[in-house]
This record gives sequence, structure tokens and C-alpha cells, in this order.
Amino acid sequence: MKIAADGSVTRAITTGDGCRIAYRFDGPEGAPVLLLSNSLGTAMAMWEPQMAAFTEHFRVLRYDSRGHGASDVPPGSYSIDRLGRDVIELADALGIATFTFCGLSKGGMIGQWLGWRAPERLDRLILANTSAYMGLPTGWDHRIATVLRNGMPTMTDAVIARWFTPDFTATHPKDIAPVRTMLLATDPEGYAGCCAAIRDMDQRRLLTLIPTPTLVIAGDADPATPLDHARQLSESIPDARLVVLPAAHLSNVEQPIRFADAFIQFVMENRR
Repeated sequence: MKIAADGSVTRAITTGDGCRIAYRFDGPEGAPVLLLSNSLGTAMAMWEPQMAAFTEHFRVLRYDSRGHGASDVPPGSYSIDRLGRDVIELADALGIATFTFCGLSKGGMIGQWLGWRAPERLDRLILANTSAYMGLPTGWDHRIATVLRNGMPTMTDAVIARWFTPDFTATHPKDIAPVRTMLLATDPEGYAGCCAAIRDMDQRRLLTLIPTPTLVIAGDADPATPLDHARQLSESIPDARLVVLPAAHLSNVEQPIRFADAFIQFVMENRR
């Protein structure tokens, strides 16, 4: 257990394969659970821009995916199946039967897996700036080799340039600084393990199996998971809704209010 300066507590569970997964709760006890999943190269702190809004309605459960943040960094390649089972094991360990799930980028890929593999656990599903398939593996192989050879500093500037529009980068350095810090703090082996999970993923044919009310959030200037990827999700998942924000990849950071507003409107209209 780790106690932060603000009094918040980060704890951990251990999965069946021996990986410690760090998590924390925020918001009122007894409220419906919202489970948030971070992007590649970040940690649970990436959701800070939404926490004030989300905790008005939910008991918010954040966690660091394996290989990231305060969670363990098992060696070798990971898979979307393993990352998804981490979420199920976390919820099981905490006695949470059902929850609303929101994931961005890699977190949204995990959300898709949950949607077709464990829909009985989901109340609602929010998939932000994500994709069912990220293309040929060669680019990911190159990224894995680069980060393992040279470390995270060699990746960070290029990643930041893809995650935010040039105007936002120029005018909001204080908002980008925490993201840069998370990227630089990510263990290269954990980053590479999750890169392998994304590289090997193809969930396109499984999207029609997702029965959960789903919101897809996209950025109109996102080069990492472009708008056509979001459209494929919203058109393939039955009755999914698409919201497009003026942002690049980390739309929750670049458009924090619009992101939270779209999320809250959706969950309020789809209460169970």
C-alpha cells in the first residue's frame, strides 16, 4: 500500500500469473464503479483531467496496466487477452461484479476484448482514440527494438508530437508535462511488452459480438488511431455512438471538458 501526499491510497492485487497490478479508488463508496484503463506509455494519472467530473457520479477505479506505472513488469511479450484478463482478475479480487469501462488507446483495445469476451461484466463501454487493428507488425517490431535498445527518451518527443496537435503543444506545456513524465518513467520492457500486444491484435471480426451500450470517442486530428478506425468501431458494434472531438490522440487531455461532457451524457442516457 502506498499513501500519496493528498492522502490517496494505491494498493495492488496479484494476478494468477504472479503480476502485481496497482490500483486506486476515488469517489463515493457505494456509487456505481467506473473502471479506467490507460494508454500505452502512461499510467493511471493520465485520467486526472476527468476525475472531478467522474467522481460526481462514480466510484472510480483506476489501475496501471502491467508493464506500466506502479504495476509489475513481467519479461517478454504480452497479449490483449492477458491484458483483458488482468482487468477481470482485478475486478474479481475487489468483489466487483459489473462496471462501466472506459479505456483510451491501448485501454480501448482492452475494452473491446471485454466487450466480446466478458460482456456480462459491463454496464457501459467507452472506447476512446482506439482501434480494433493497428496494421502490419513491422512498425511495431521497429518500435520494440528501438525502445529496448535505446530506452524511452528516444521515443518520447515523437510520441508527444503524435499525441497532441501542434497548437495544443505550443500553448499548453503544463498539461503536456505530466504526460511526458509518465512516458519517461515507463519501463522499456513493459512498454515493449504492450507494444507486442497491440502488434498481434486483430479484433475487427469480433466487434459485432459486443452487446454493451458503447460510446466511441475520436479525435479529428489523431494520427495514431485515425477517424476511420473510430468509424469502423462505431459502425461494427451494434448501436454504438460516435463522438468526434477537435483533438489528436490523447483527447481526454487536449479536450478535458468536452471529453467528460460526452462521457457523462452517454452514461446518463444509458443508465441501468
